[in-house]
Amino acid sequence: MKALLIDDEPLARSVVREYLASFPEIEIAGECNDGFEGVKMIQETNPDLLFLDIQMPKINGFEMLELVDQKPAIIFTTAFDEYAIKAFEANAVDYLLKPFSKERFDSAVKKFLDRKSSVSTQASTEKLLEATSQNPPQNSRVVVKTGNKIKIIPVHTIHFLEAADDYVMVMTEEGAFLKNKTMSFFEQNLDAHIFVRTHRSYIVNVQQITRIDPYEKENHIAILKSGRHIPVSKTGYTKLKEVLGV
Repeated sequence: MKALLIDDEPLARSVVREYLASFPEIEIAGECNDGFEGVKMIQETNPDLLFLDIQMPKINGFEMLELVDQKPAIIFTTAFDEYAIKAFEANAVDYLLKPFSKERFDSAVKKFLDRKSSVSTQASTEKLLEATSQNPPQNSRVVVKTGNKIKIIPVHTIHFLEAADDYVMVMTEEGAFLKNKTMSFFEQNLDAHIFVRTHRSYIVNVQQITRIDPYEKENHIAILKSGRHIPVSKTGYTKLKEVLGV
């Protein structure tokens, strides 16, 4: 089985490397010190297990995982506060709170080996990401993959979001970017005072709206600063009026 070590602290990676020597059935396929390199290395090596830090430069460990299609099992090696760890410990294989002992490390790896054949790794990691989606960094920006590049989109620069099959199209002044999430996810996690679901297929940044015009029957159209026309359903119109105070 293959493992990757993703941590911006070389000393932390060396400790994992030393401890992992006791498990010859697990090969270290690579190491890197940030999430950008982590995404690339996961795609190249298709590992079974990640030893992953949370707080890293550029993008954090959770945001990195969102960009990976085939998600491996996760053992966190982190100094993240314990209160936050409680939100996801049931879904990760395990977490190791730095500094950790060899005995604690062995326990985590054995748990991975025991679960390897009995638990769906992909489903477990997906649940982990849902459980951690409300951490502050994820609420202030959206991280997307475009080709071989990773782009960080500050939430306040989003004009609107549009449903696109299994993805959501995030529209900004720079163009459109696809994110592998649902409209419900964004509706629940974006600031409801700024982003309003005007239609089953659209969520709009109200700060981008210049006017709202009547359309067919009880529907309306929101005209954005960019000139885009966004449909507004009867329910969406009610929500808009509440947020705009009209």
